[in-house]
Amino acid sequence: MLMIFFVGIVEMIIATTWTHFVSKNMILSSGSITFINILIWYYVLDKIINNLDNVWIVLFYALGCAIGTMISIYYLDCKEKKSKTKAKAKVENPLKAKLETV
Repeated sequence: MLMIFFVGIVEMIIATTWTHFVSKNMILSSGSITFINILIWYYVLDKIINNLDNVWIVLFYALGCAIGTMISIYYLDCKEKKSKTKAKAKVENPLKAKLETV
């Protein structure tokens, strides 16, 4: 049951990464991630169908998916803020260099 929880986390990280790649038109990366995501879905579907009487599997998977989504969004937000800070620093540095030479 713990395995299905972690699979949910990994699957949502992969799904968020897929969305990011699709939005950037990264065709090969998007296709590769789709392939992996389908394999994960096959595993999850197999576990759920073979244990239809166990609702805990679905709940643990859903909880894992929710946590995976939160982790992914937090990571991408931090990454975006970091890249904006770097871009801002690059813009400011040439201006400072020009002002210093005048």
